[in-house]
Amino acid sequence: MLVTVEQQQQVAQRVNDIESQTDAELVCVLASRSDDYYDIPTLWAALIALASPLVLFTTYWWIHTSWILSVQLGVFLTLALILRWPPLLMYCIPKSVRHWRASNLARRQFLEQNLHHTKGETGVLIFISKAERYVEIIADRGIHRHVPNETWQKLLDELILQIQQKQTFPGLLNCLEECGILLKKYVPATEQKNELPNHLIVINP
Repeated sequence: MLVTVEQQQQVAQRVNDIESQTDAELVCVLASRSDDYYDIPTLWAALIALASPLVLFTTYWWIHTSWILSVQLGVFLTLALILRWPPLLMYCIPKSVRHWRASNLARRQFLEQNLHHTKGETGVLIFISKAERYVEIIADRGIHRHVPNETWQKLLDELILQIQQKQTFPGLLNCLEECGILLKKYVPATEQKNELPNHLIVINP
């Protein structure tokens, strides 16, 4: 379980408190991982299976060629299953691929949660994908024009550090606190509104 019901309530209350002091609409998304990545282990298994005859002929020169296909199929099926085991899976995925897919999910969530339709374009998404140790803050134009990227990056760096220390939930609460200070400063509340749900959105693919 990524978070408990009590922790989800804490996030909802924190978001509610922040939004009472700013015109921004804040949404938090926590994903266990951003993709099932089953295509990558399958590709690795296929490549290793194709290369296995080279190892066999080098080590066991006497092996009959009719066995090669059976060996390749066995290697492929075995590795395709083993490499999908969660503790091994992420080691098979290049960092660039992990971050690209996490970034795509963050952008999909920004759209799916209707953060691009808020009044005054003041939507802000805090996105965490735990397995990839990937975090992103996406702010719509009404916020982006006030808060520079360098300011968001500082918050992201602190959050990533806490995720690496296995303090994901405390890190999220700290990030929310810092976001609240920024949003209150740059986009203070001019009216009472609540366009989007405040609960923590949890994704478990």
